[in-house]
Amino acid sequence: MPTGDHHEDSSEEMAVGLPPLKWSRETFDGLIRNLKFPDGWDAWYPDEGQTAADAPAGYITLFWDFFAAGNFHLPGSSI
Repeated sequence: MPTGDHHEDSSEEMAVGLPPLKWSRETFDGLIRNLKFPDGWDAWYPDEGQTAADAPAGYITLFWDFFAAGNFHLPGSSI
């Protein structure tokens, strides 16, 4: 937002949640297979309409862009 602009609805804008997942189960399965995630990592694909904020307790959210554009690999360390 440019300096000096005033928005009456700024609190409403901030209350908007994360968008739902936009990629397919097939893409997820391909990522798991291509990056050779071990079964013990228990990678989990969210249900329809869920967002990154809906990860179950004990899970973390990793985004496709980390792997596809950021060349991120797991495990993140060999230690």
